[in-house]
Amino acid sequence: MEEIAAEAGTSKAGIYRHFTDKEDLSVAVGSRIAADLVADITAALGAEDHPRRALAGAIDAYLSVIESDPEPYRFIVHRPLADRPDTADPMADYTAIVAAHAGRLIGDGLLGAGLDAAPAELWGHALVGYVRAAGEWWLDHPTISRPALTEYLTALVWSGFRGID
Repeated sequence: MEEIAAEAGTSKAGIYRHFTDKEDLSVAVGSRIAADLVADITAALGAEDHPRRALAGAIDAYLSVIESDPEPYRFIVHRPLADRPDTADPMADYTAIVAAHAGRLIGDGLLGAGLDAAPAELWGHALVGYVRAAGEWWLDHPTISRPALTEYLTALVWSGFRGID
């Protein structure tokens, strides 16, 4: 909190005046991280025409976020929000926000290709869980580069998607 306050040019008390309590601040920070992550993934997907390169770009965008600032990411992602009555909405789970977005993008891609979009929501959650688990392992075991990890994860996902058409 002292580092956040110093970066903002205020005191810890000044930061807390803008929030109901510490949990309210955590929710605000988590929402911002999730929104930034969704924006980064969307931009990465839009920057590529080929689906495999778009997938790699989205995976790399996620890994870049967690690599650049792992501690706030860990703090937010591993905080249970179910204890707050005002966060009973399943979208309060930050991973679910990103997974729902991924599911919508997958569904749009399937429909655009004339395919059944029924598995899109499931695949969105599976894909985000897969990349999240691998990314968190990598943060604790940085034995390979981010580009190598991106390629390995992309190769496995891409091979799994090959059978849908």
